[in-house]
Amino acid sequence: MKVTEKLALLKNLMQQYGIDYYYIPTNDFHGSEYVADYFKCREYMSGFTGSAGNMLVSRTETGLWTDGRYFLQAQQQLAGSGITLFRMGEPGVPKIFEYIAQHIQPGQSLGFDGRMVDAFYALQLKKIVEGKGGRLITDFDLAGMVWPDRPAIEAKPAYSLAPQFTGVTRGEKLDAVCKWLEKKRADMLVITSLDDIAWLLNIRGEDIHCSPVVLGYLVIKPLECFLFAHKSAFSSRLRQELARDSVILREYDDVYDYLAGVKEGSRVAMDMYVANYRLASVVPESAKIIGVINPVKMMKAVKNPAEISGERIAHIKDGVALTRFIYWLKQNIQKMPLTERMVAAQLEAFRGSGGDYLGPSFDPIAAYGPHGAIVHYSATEETDARLLAEGFLLLDTGGHYLQGTTDVTRTILLGQKATEEEKKYYTAVLCGNLRLAAAKFKKGCSGVALDILARQPLWDMGCDFNHGTGHGVGCLLNVHEGPNAIRYRILAQPDGNVEMQPGMITSDEPGVYLEGKFGIRLENLILCVEKEKNAFGEFLGFETLTMAPFDRDAIAPEQMTEQDKKLLNAYHEKVYETISPYLDRNEAEWLMDVCAPID
Repeated sequence: MKVTEKLALLKNLMQQYGIDYYYIPTNDFHGSEYVADYFKCREYMSGFTGSAGNMLVSRTETGLWTDGRYFLQAQQQLAGSGITLFRMGEPGVPKIFEYIAQHIQPGQSLGFDGRMVDAFYALQLKKIVEGKGGRLITDFDLAGMVWPDRPAIEAKPAYSLAPQFTGVTRGEKLDAVCKWLEKKRADMLVITSLDDIAWLLNIRGEDIHCSPVVLGYLVIKPLECFLFAHKSAFSSRLRQELARDSVILREYDDVYDYLAGVKEGSRVAMDMYVANYRLASVVPESAKIIGVINPVKMMKAVKNPAEISGERIAHIKDGVALTRFIYWLKQNIQKMPLTERMVAAQLEAFRGSGGDYLGPSFDPIAAYGPHGAIVHYSATEETDARLLAEGFLLLDTGGHYLQGTTDVTRTILLGQKATEEEKKYYTAVLCGNLRLAAAKFKKGCSGVALDILARQPLWDMGCDFNHGTGHGVGCLLNVHEGPNAIRYRILAQPDGNVEMQPGMITSDEPGVYLEGKFGIRLENLILCVEKEKNAFGEFLGFETLTMAPFDRDAIAPEQMTEQDKKLLNAYHEKVYETISPYLDRNEAEWLMDVCAPID
């Protein structure tokens, strides 16, 4: 069915149910960034496959909002659909709620599936609509009604992680949350974010592609907890294990009835930026919802010693696989026909040949030449480009290991010699990566204070990249994890600009993208560590976890400062010392040349 036909059916349903505007976000019932196939309503309705984007449909027009990572991709995929692309963050482009406030007429209605929109955002929309004498209609999943062969909700087997990987037991984590409840004088905490539930209960699953989580909701009370999930996903052994820690398993959809039956006067703590609107709306008016920042988010972000040790091991395994792959690619680019999808599969094979590998942490980005300028490009059968022995291949990939999660980007020169333009931009991106990783900063700084270190070499050239510089990464969990981040834009939500703390793992990934030519991104994961304490206070810095070489042939040494060269040489020395013992003779000799000091 064509996009235009789907939209026509949707608009007929809107008329049937008295809905003037219908909002379709990229979301699931839990505020997840990546969603299972069942929840990909926006993708189905629009044909746009990026991981971020929201639709607004009226009786006469349709708009799709997405961020800078996806401008080129959305422009291509929306062509001919009749959907207008709104480039978020660009001058003069309104946000969706601003657009609604400008266009909705007195008495008109706005609809959405109340399970797919977070409570805070829904209440903002409600205020706008009701301010014009209109109403919200949140009981209908219209996109689902249009989708005849919609996939089923996942309920794959859940499993428990051993204490050697988690570092802290389930009981100890739940005790910490109960102490938080006591401090907040709350009767219960409702957690809907899947990664927080998985971390807190030391369980993992496969209910979202590339995200090892289990679909569920968790209600924590001082003496007992209720996990609302698909019981079929839990073995009797795992149920018994949970029960020993007073975690009672109930069916997934029963959470709404449970919260609707909360006793009068109960104080229900809930993160309104994550919990969906229907969950919040079923809590009786006789109870009180306390809007909080979910405390588990920060507990999870600051890795404990066992998690840090595991992440170091995972990055060595991952670095070996990536280094072997780069060597293989350099040796074979002129010997055999290769495409974007073929090389992504080859790297996956290298990862799979190592121990404790569980699968990719996100779908690979293997983007050759002009495709590299599409920030989150994903090769399809139709777009799968043939690689030539020239130009850049941007390769952004990651893996899940029992010990942790990785995310790494290397831009690889496929020819013998880079052009002056390629070297100029590659070196600027490299210098930004190195300078951020070498930062020493006063405790209390957030990523907002550090972002300029990665962007300065590009800003000096009058260019920039239209995405954040760094995101948090989970430990055998989501590859994008809050609240730590490195960006220059200050976010509005309460936990949007948290300070860096020792134990946080964040990506360091500056880039530059020249439409029609190439893209360059260089990404390492960096661990926040203590540096020193003195009369001026406490200073922090970073330890680079990722162990893989940069492309020596794409570097212009004359563009680097002496400090930049010193940083690169020190990093490459560590890469060689760490990775070479796991390589064969030819691979190790090649790596020695790649990691040789640059004068």
